[in-house]
Amino acid sequence: MNICSTLPRLFVLASCLVLTQCAAPTRKGKLAATPPAIPSATHAMVPETKAAPALTDTEMADELDDYAVIEISDPLERLNRGTFWVNDKMYLVLFRPLSKGYEKVLPQRLRKGIDNVFENARYPVRLVNCALQGKFRRAGLETEKFVLNTVGGLGGLMRVSEKIPSLQGIAEEDTGKTFATWGLGHGAYLVIPFLGPSSVRDGIGLIGDYALNPANWGAFWGGKHDWTIIPPSVNTLRALPSQLSAYDEAKRDSIDPYIALRSAYVQYRAEAVKK
Repeated sequence: MNICSTLPRLFVLASCLVLTQCAAPTRKGKLAATPPAIPSATHAMVPETKAAPALTDTEMADELDDYAVIEISDPLERLNRGTFWVNDKMYLVLFRPLSKGYEKVLPQRLRKGIDNVFENARYPVRLVNCALQGKFRRAGLETEKFVLNTVGGLGGLMRVSEKIPSLQGIAEEDTGKTFATWGLGHGAYLVIPFLGPSSVRDGIGLIGDYALNPANWGAFWGGKHDWTIIPPSVNTLRALPSQLSAYDEAKRDSIDPYIALRSAYVQYRAEAVKK
């Protein structure tokens, strides 16, 4: 295999983690861990509008409340902002065209079925982390949901478990949440290339999630065979539309997208650990 054919495959494998584990709703319904947001300098392109009335001190405190209460160590802010900017350019140049092409080629119902299959396949991630957190009843529910969706839902294409009240709304578990349950703090805030907002704790957790996800196992075991990159690549591609939508929502009213996403990410993870 020559280097010209190898490099694109290595790039796909390196991108397999992109956005497949990180999306999560915040308290206000936005998604925190999104593709990197556009730097604040780009807001200069927004047309000027009529100035809003000045806020009182109390109103301003309310406006900034979400940011004031969310804290995380960010000793690498300069490096993180640089990664944030580079990620944004990759999002604009690569991710958006891929997402648009994916949505154009496949109808929405088929895309939904693909999402269901990959989410169903993440069962080992949820099961192992339920067990590590001592949530054995939830592990049983996850097993019941997996069996129903696999057998009755044609391999997970349909989420038949959603028709059963006891199996609805089960909180997602991941390795980062397990570390938090064990008492480990976030550590330093990190903006990971391609992946966006994270922390030392959750970044290490992503490695555990990646290893436990069957969609990625071919990348470890396949070696020389082209088919090994297909499941991880599809897993990345199918997540792009929702992630890009989350990105657009997160940046919409942000004065400084870097700060907004950092705060939203930490807020979301704090809420997730409580579930």
